[in-house]
Amino acid sequence: MAKRAKKSQPFNILIVAQRGRLQYEALLFAASLRHSNPDFAGRLIVAVPQPGPLWPADPAVTDPEVLSLLAEFGAQVVPFQSRHFGAPYPYGNKIEALFALPEGEPFVFFDTDTLITGDLSDVPFDFDRPTASLRCEGTWPQIELYGPGYTAIWKSLYDRFGLDFESSLDLAQPDEYWRKYLYFNAGFFFYRCPHVFGQRFLDIALSIRDTPPPELVCQSLDPWLDQVALPLVIHGLGGGRDTLPAGLLDGSVSCHYRLLPMLYARESDAVVQVLETVSAPNRVKRVLKEYEPAKRMIYQGRGQKVRDLFDRNALPRREQMIRNQIKKAGFWMR
Repeated sequence: MAKRAKKSQPFNILIVAQRGRLQYEALLFAASLRHSNPDFAGRLIVAVPQPGPLWPADPAVTDPEVLSLLAEFGAQVVPFQSRHFGAPYPYGNKIEALFALPEGEPFVFFDTDTLITGDLSDVPFDFDRPTASLRCEGTWPQIELYGPGYTAIWKSLYDRFGLDFESSLDLAQPDEYWRKYLYFNAGFFFYRCPHVFGQRFLDIALSIRDTPPPELVCQSLDPWLDQVALPLVIHGLGGGRDTLPAGLLDGSVSCHYRLLPMLYARESDAVVQVLETVSAPNRVKRVLKEYEPAKRMIYQGRGQKVRDLFDRNALPRREQMIRNQIKKAGFWMR
C-alpha cells in the first residue's frame, strides 16, 4: 500500500474542453483550482480540439468571455488535432490531447467535470508508477450467458500486448468478480511523460478498436474503449491500483462529479461549498448563466431540491439508481 510520503515534484495539469458543456465545466475546474491551490506551481493546460474531417461541427472554444475567464484563472488554452477519434468517439480526446503537452514533463489528467477541492501538493504522486481513478463500477465487460467470462476477456487483451496478466490481479477478490481485474475510471491518470503515455494509450486503443480479440465479440467498446485500454497502459508502464493513498483524489482533494445533478445528489457539503463559492463572482455568474444546468442548478436553487431527495449516508448503490430518482422528480439536466 502506498505511503503518504514526500510531496511530489511540480507537474502540469491537463483537461480537455470544447464548445458546449465542456467549456463551462473547464471554467469551473479552473476556478476551483485557483481557489483551492492559489500557489499551484505547474501549468493548467486546457486542450481544445480543432475543426477537421472528424468533426462535422466546429468543436473549438471561441466564446471570448469563456476564454477571458480561463486566462484570468491561469489556464493556457492549447489546440490539438483529432487524427483518430473526433466526434465518432469524443472520449478519444483525452488520448490525443496528451500530445499537446510538453514532452518529458510530468502531468496529471483530469476529466473536465471535476472540481479541485483541496491542496494538490498534499498528493504524493509517483510519476514513475501511474494509476487512475478507482471510483468506478463494473461497467465493462458485460458478461453474456454463454460467452467468455472476465478472466478470458481480460487475459486475451493482456496477451495481445505481451503483458503479464497474473500480476495484474487482485488475489483478495474472488474469480469472475469484476474487482479482481485491473479496471479504472479514466477521470484522472498521471505519468512522467505525456507523449510516452499517450503513444501507448493510442496504440492500444486503436488496436482494440480496429482488431478486437475474438473474446470481445459480444462486448461494446462505445463508450468504454478508453477504460478498456487504460489498465493495459498503466500495467505496462509499471503502475497499478495502489500507487496513491486512498482518500485524496476522488476524496478530499478532488471530486469527479460527472454532472451537476449528480454533484448535488451525492457529494459532500464541502464540495457543494466549493462549487457555489467559485461560481458566485458576478463575472463568473454572467458566463455560467449561459449554461442551462448551471443556471438552474446553482443560481435558481434546483440543486438544493435535488440534494433534498437524498440521504448522503444512505445513497442508492448504483449511479443509475440515483439518476433515475432525479429524473423521476423532474430535475434531471445534462
